[in-house]
Amino acid sequence: MKVRDPEGQTWRVTRRWVPWRRRLRSAGTGPLDGLNGLGDDPISAIIAIVLLILALPFVILALFVAFEFLLLLLLLPFAALARVAFGAHWTIEARRGFTIWWDARAGDWRTSGERIRAVAGEIAEGRLPPRTVAE
Repeated sequence: MKVRDPEGQTWRVTRRWVPWRRRLRSAGTGPLDGLNGLGDDPISAIIAIVLLILALPFVILALFVAFEFLLLLLLLPFAALARVAFGAHWTIEARRGFTIWWDARAGDWRTSGERIRAVAGEIAEGRLPPRTVAE
């Protein structure tokens, strides 16, 4: 649920679908951001080819990780259905923009939905939840 506080800041109050917190990285902080001009001239192209050969094991590892991620995406609907059907406890979180600000256990599907609406209403009134997640 998306809501704005009285200062105009956008908040999102949602269920966390996986049992761990997502790690979001800001733009420009990736491991290959310093290689923007590599390959513009012949010497740089040779350096890029050598680095590509050295990076080949990591590329293969990335392919395995991508395969595991696709497998997770295939299994996620069944896991979510099982959580809803068997009454597993959900964690809800409030994000300020895209930064997680607050999270708490909320109970089953119905209870977590009610808690999401309550927290969103509090944020809209200006009563912000205390920060429970470190930066």
